[in-house]
Amino acid sequence: MAFCAVELVLCLTPGPAVLYVISTALARGPRAGLAGSLGIVAGNTFYFVLSGIGVAAIILASSTLFTAVKWIGAAYLMYLGLRMLFSRRSGAADDRPPLVTRAFARGFAVQAANPKALAFFIALLPQFIDPAAPVAIQVVVLGVASQVIEIAVLSLYVWVSVRARAYASGRFGNVVQRLAGGFLIAAGARLAFVR
Repeated sequence: MAFCAVELVLCLTPGPAVLYVISTALARGPRAGLAGSLGIVAGNTFYFVLSGIGVAAIILASSTLFTAVKWIGAAYLMYLGLRMLFSRRSGAADDRPPLVTRAFARGFAVQAANPKALAFFIALLPQFIDPAAPVAIQVVVLGVASQVIEIAVLSLYVWVSVRARAYASGRFGNVVQRLAGGFLIAAGARLAFVR
């Protein structure tokens, strides 16, 4: 329960993942927002598995690798933000399957290129593992709890964003698109200063 409480607070705190999901839902609609959320959760699952098997500790021990992942993630977020800033709102075709697939892949890339997520799992996970009990089962239980909480919180962000998007029709649609791009650029800038 303590792990779930910590996870919930951290999921509610806006970071690159939340800003990506909000931006995607605002600009592209609910299906793309949810697909982006699932991509974020897939990225978290990837990091959770790495943390569980100890590979994450090796990555975090390498300052060069951590910095490379950080800069790749920041550049990718800024690239997505700039694309949103300088593109036109697409309107009716927002929920096409290719867009949903791209939103998932981008969500995964955003989270996988976020070294803060890796640091979070490697620092937090061991505190909730009892070495006297079967470790693999505990990692699976904590991993499933983490993913359920994350998808619930991100879905809430998508719902709020879609409601806001509904109010932004006509000429305000481009403003929402630009706002979404600004969110991603801000997330990229924030990630660039992570140490």
